[in-house]
Amino acid sequence: MVLALNIRGGQHLGQFGFGSEDLTLHDGWIHLNNLKDGPELDTTGYWLLPGIIDLHGDGFEHSLAPRRGMMTDLARGLDAVESELALAGITTAWLAQFWSWEGGMRGPDFAKRLALAMTQTQQARRIDMRMQLRLEAHMIEDDAEIRALISDHAIDYVVINDHLPHAHLTEGRQPPRLTGAALKAGRAPEAHLALMHHYAANGPKVPDFVAGLIETFAPETRFGAHDEETAEIRAKSADLGLGISEFPTTQEAAQTAQKMGARVIMGAPNVVRGGSHDRRVSAELLIREGLVDALASDYHYPALAEAAFALSDRGVLPFEAAWALISSGPAQMMGLKDRGQIADGLRGDLVVMDPKTRQILGCFAAGRLVLARGSFADRLLSG
Repeated sequence: MVLALNIRGGQHLGQFGFGSEDLTLHDGWIHLNNLKDGPELDTTGYWLLPGIIDLHGDGFEHSLAPRRGMMTDLARGLDAVESELALAGITTAWLAQFWSWEGGMRGPDFAKRLALAMTQTQQARRIDMRMQLRLEAHMIEDDAEIRALISDHAIDYVVINDHLPHAHLTEGRQPPRLTGAALKAGRAPEAHLALMHHYAANGPKVPDFVAGLIETFAPETRFGAHDEETAEIRAKSADLGLGISEFPTTQEAAQTAQKMGARVIMGAPNVVRGGSHDRRVSAELLIREGLVDALASDYHYPALAEAAFALSDRGVLPFEAAWALISSGPAQMMGLKDRGQIADGLRGDLVVMDPKTRQILGCFAAGRLVLARGSFADRLLSG
């Protein structure tokens, strides 16, 4: 028998603002004003917010490899990642993992290990953790291995990247930080440079390679492009079928994405900082223009909730619209019709927050408790 948890007294954020209906979590789902047999939880004084959905986060890397060589048991590292996600109110997360010539944690071997560890531990997770494959577009020789990875581990989000320093390679100049990058990849600088030249020569074959992956795996797998700089680049991405523009670096790229029907993701840290850390386009500017469909944590999980408050505090968006950028917006983008809002019949993904301190004190994923801390933990224990 599955017990129900009846939640009373709190203010929950719906599509049009806060409401005070009683909630019940039963068998993983939300029920409004339909109390069932089971314990009651008093959330008076707290906000209940939809669980956060993070489409792109690489903050997991420090938990999996805090020092070089500390990559022995990835399952233990993923336990730590799950705890970090819960503390940030994230109930669905895509871990942004490279398949790149850059090597190390960005190399194909590590991507395979991580995918296997995530698959093997998936049933034990309460938070829905998935892999986003950040694929370096010029690695066309790896086609069979990439296809196997996507198929074997049900990868549903692939983002095309291009980190090759094309201008330096074309002009015969040494790319910046070559020695450090080579050492990180476990190669001699000369070998690392030769590898970059090899992959750059694959350029003419990249469009067919990417189009072939999309033809095979879409629509079950969604495809996007990363760091698009110009309208022309975005237009080429659209021609290939890359329907998501992830972190466009200019206003014109984001505008073109919207005009051509693509969805746009920007980084929450960009919002919190009030601008890009590397002088690219401001996420807040694009949000004010209505060009952004979702925010992602990028490199800092807590930035998602912080960004929602920053947008509200600055008068950019009402709070419910700002929170939608980290909940219902990402859900709609990924076709997740069962989550993203607090509504009858949807997944029991809830964030419990103290509105006075804006601290996340509790988190439920699919109706199961993942986090309880502070005064909320005290209330649970005393109840």
